[in-house]
Amino acid sequence: MASVGFRATSFDPPPGPAPDGVREYTLVIEEDVPHEVAPGVTIPAWTFNRTVPGPVLRVTEGELLRVTLVNKGSLPHTIHFHGIHPAAADGVFELVPPGGTYTYEFIARPFGIMPYHCHSMPTSQHIHNGLYGLMIIDPKPGRPPMRELVMVMSAFDLDRDGEADFYAWNGRAFQYADNPIELALGEPVRMYVVNFFEEAMVPHLHANLFQLYPSGTMLKPSEYTDVKTLSIAERAILEFQYDYPGTYMFQCHVTEHMEQGLMGWFNVVEKTQAAQRRP
Repeated sequence: MASVGFRATSFDPPPGPAPDGVREYTLVIEEDVPHEVAPGVTIPAWTFNRTVPGPVLRVTEGELLRVTLVNKGSLPHTIHFHGIHPAAADGVFELVPPGGTYTYEFIARPFGIMPYHCHSMPTSQHIHNGLYGLMIIDPKPGRPPMRELVMVMSAFDLDRDGEADFYAWNGRAFQYADNPIELALGEPVRMYVVNFFEEAMVPHLHANLFQLYPSGTMLKPSEYTDVKTLSIAERAILEFQYDYPGTYMFQCHVTEHMEQGLMGWFNVVEKTQAAQRRP
């Protein structure tokens, strides 16, 4: 069955400190995994753990992060993490051959949103084919509890003519138009957003504004707005709530991007209705 990206966009924080202060993940690279980029459109993707984008990695600042890469593909691959770490964990020179493994190990810092992706050459093709994901480094004191959503913005150029055919939230165009995200009226929401395509993308909320935390590396917002331009690899935290029930669009404000998949709906309902529908 084809992978369809993230159906679940909510993620819980790590359950307290990691055992012995160590947070461990294993990422397995496979090539030519069927991935549905839009309704009825499937491509052979390169994947971390068979999803595009790869899994959300979550760690608390100061913990030792240990990520083991298992390369089941036919080409050399790596993982490059944004953030601060030693050269041996940078994912540029330590090419992992087919059938090989490599363990990246470093202290997670600073807190914020840190992309990760393959850095093997040609890097553009490895990322374009699906080898990218998001890491959240939580601040030690934590952030106020909120409903949390992860939204990775990307695009797919199916015929490799230099023009994207579909733009996507979390790996699939129109998935949140087909499956609106339900929010409770007055519910605080924290949305982690990153752009993985080499064009500017512009997340925008309809009928609302958000507190903006660029890169997520500060505890106080820098701006109160309804739109933010993100270039390649730029990311931000958007915090907001809806004060009126109804259905609201969220989109990229580049019209072409919206029309080709980078849009969706929030369905805002009374708290009692939301509580009854959630497990």
